[in-house]
Amino acid sequence: MQLQQLQQGAGGLSQEQLTQLQQLASGLSPVQLAWVSGYLAAFANQGAAGQSPAEDQPPSSSLTILYGSQTGNSRSLASALAQQAQSQGRVVKLVSMADYKPRQLKEEQQLLVLVSTHGEGDPPDDAMALHKFLHSARAPKLPQLSYSVLALGDSSYDNFCQTGLEFDQRLHQLGARRLLERADCDVDFEDTAAQWQAQVLERLATVSPATGAAVASAPPAQASGYSRSTPFESSLLLSQKITGRGSVKDTRHVELSLEGSGLSYQPGDALGVWMSNDPELVEALLRLLALEGEQQVEVKDQTLSLRQALTDHYELTLLHPALVGAWAEFSGSEALAAIVADRDQLKTFIGQHQLIDLAQRYPASVDAEALLATLRKLTPRLYSIASSQAEVDEEVHLTVALVEEERDGHVRQGTVSGAFAHRLQEGDGVRVYVEANDNFRLPSDDTTPVIMIGPGTGVAPFRAFLQERDARGAQGQNWLFFGNPTFTEDFLYQLEWQGYVKSGLLTHISLAFSRDQQQKIYVQDRIREQGAELYQWLQRGAHLYLCGDANRMAADVEQALIDVVAQHGGLSVEAAQDYLSELRSSKRYQKDVY
Repeated sequence: MQLQQLQQGAGGLSQEQLTQLQQLASGLSPVQLAWVSGYLAAFANQGAAGQSPAEDQPPSSSLTILYGSQTGNSRSLASALAQQAQSQGRVVKLVSMADYKPRQLKEEQQLLVLVSTHGEGDPPDDAMALHKFLHSARAPKLPQLSYSVLALGDSSYDNFCQTGLEFDQRLHQLGARRLLERADCDVDFEDTAAQWQAQVLERLATVSPATGAAVASAPPAQASGYSRSTPFESSLLLSQKITGRGSVKDTRHVELSLEGSGLSYQPGDALGVWMSNDPELVEALLRLLALEGEQQVEVKDQTLSLRQALTDHYELTLLHPALVGAWAEFSGSEALAAIVADRDQLKTFIGQHQLIDLAQRYPASVDAEALLATLRKLTPRLYSIASSQAEVDEEVHLTVALVEEERDGHVRQGTVSGAFAHRLQEGDGVRVYVEANDNFRLPSDDTTPVIMIGPGTGVAPFRAFLQERDARGAQGQNWLFFGNPTFTEDFLYQLEWQGYVKSGLLTHISLAFSRDQQQKIYVQDRIREQGAELYQWLQRGAHLYLCGDANRMAADVEQALIDVVAQHGGLSVEAAQDYLSELRSSKRYQKDVY
């Protein structure tokens, strides 16, 4: 219906109704107008007198997209999927699993689940509550539900995509119907995810035509337009070593300029960093494999030299099981085949070697096409942001530990950390994007006490937290637990913490320098020592944060927290575990572990 016809009274509207409608429409945005249009169309479709809304109606086009994300990849994919579905005229509800009411499942008709697996098969923090509900006796039967699952994981771990598999199996057990079989994505997930998205939207179109209704809830978006797929070329301002000469670690404070980007971030967010491989590493690999760097190869519909492909597009410093298995076949090495056959030994091997180690220790004859077919695509590295924009404006700061080992007389370095430590100079470009982390946020109430546990580079986001609380004049107490090998060589940001103690912003700082005495002391030991006061803080409503190594530190700290709650709360171990679970569910216990 054209606007002129409407104004002439077409459609049976009275002049008073027409005036009311025009007044309403004049105050709405284009998105709101589209939503109202879709709502009225749906209402009209249901509205014939005496007709039940359920009679002779096409399936609903309303779509719920749930995501559970530890590092942000599932969230980003879910946001892109929501936008695509909305462009096809669907009402879309995009929700983090952390914010989803599980009992709403019995009302859903169409559901898409995008979820990552954390560590050795665990759900990400924001998916834990929904995962637990689904696998409990309270979970409802779901015969009305059509669904599909996109699972993200890392095939270097034994339980690859375990969480996505469990969501898929449990929904099916509860009677839901698969729109499309589950898709499992490895760390270079883009191609698999894009194929699943296209197929699931096509399947939805066949079973549930869109109504033309528009957005029910808009997905989050980065206002600047920069993202994982379209990073910003920042400029390196500073890469300064902040550990001493005698330290066993090389930890860097890195500052990057975001000037002109429009990028914004919050304390708790991460910075994604894209970095090309070290050209010297690429040349060494080409020599070992007797490959010609100028040979032309195909990469994503591009024709590139093999040298450029290895430098800019393929992962060279991180191994994965399929690559080691393929190399055992290329080389014919029985020793390497034995490593591949032993799961535990393979896992250790992967963590301690790079592709060039394979080429040097297990010589193989492999052509360029076969080599590239075994390699993963290069992926960005995520670093917890160590600054608040309230303090540093159009800059972003990171705390980066150099990954470096000597093997067979050669120094092996991490792709990004090696670049920050040795290859990049002031003014060099670094491609970056902001990865929001809504599961690691300061409390909105500035009077709330905060407990921060961050040994090593895990202290990075807490530097951002304290800068933000200082800028906001927050009155809540702050307690930092920090640990590293030695006081004299490894006390990261020492002068800043001392300044915050002096100003009163930092109420307590509990330090654990493991090598400064005969018996090693870690942050979990300090937690137990000061358990009575820590428990009192929790009882007063303190928010608890943990950042750092997931493999050992996080588990040891969590066990210490359980011990403290059990001892000082007079609870059983099981009740203490439930206490922490309740803190997590209420977003008073948040983790950023890697």
